Amino acid sequence: MEFPYSLVVFDLDGTLVDSASDIAEAVNRILTDWSLPRVEETVIRGWIGDGARALVASAFEHAGKAIDLDEVMPGFMVHYAECLLLYPTVYPGVVETLQALRDKGIAVAVCTNKPERFVRPLLDALQLGQYFEVIVGGDTLPERKPSAVPLLHVVEHFGLQPAQCLMVGDSATDVETAVAANMPMALVTYGYLRGFDPHAVEGVRVIDDMRELLRG
Repeated sequence: MEFPYSLVVFDLDGTLVDSASDIAEAVNRILTDWSLPRVEETVIRGWIGDGARALVASAFEHAGKAIDLDEVMPGFMVHYAECLLLYPTVYPGVVETLQALRDKGIAVAVCTNKPERFVRPLLDALQLGQYFEVIVGGDTLPERKPSAVPLLHVVEHFGLQPAQCLMVGDSATDVETAVAANMPMALVTYGYLRGFDPHAVEGVRVIDDMRELLRG
């Protein structure tokens, strides 16, 4: 069966790459800086997906500590950079799928809420960088997901229409983004779901393994 899209736009964390351990360590280091207790990774996984500021805000709210985010974020970003490449892994089937899409002449891009300056180093370290011509991070444009702006920016780069493209993600934020952009959507079940049930979303394809994307 011929693949029906000209472009696939992927979320990053929780979709292509499992980076939760590294993100959790960065969160715990900033909590330690503020003499607050560390938090289990399983809890922090539930905070990932809406960008660094939202992540840090969730951590300090969980700790019951009122803080000025502008005061905390510089220190957190230092930890984030230091922890970026500690233990990240590529999810099963991702490399095979990206290669298969390339072989079919289908473009691929990344649209994530991760700060842009960290995206390329992470992809390159995991030997994924060569697949992606376009990367949009959470701070690349004035708006981030779930705004349609970053996704439409990617689509326009390739001179396509949203209906010709597919977004692949793992969260309610990704669904909201695809809906806002009027773009078809596929959800993976293995990411940072934050209590979100992919099977409860109408009109969205649900896959347990990235390789399923290539099957009818």
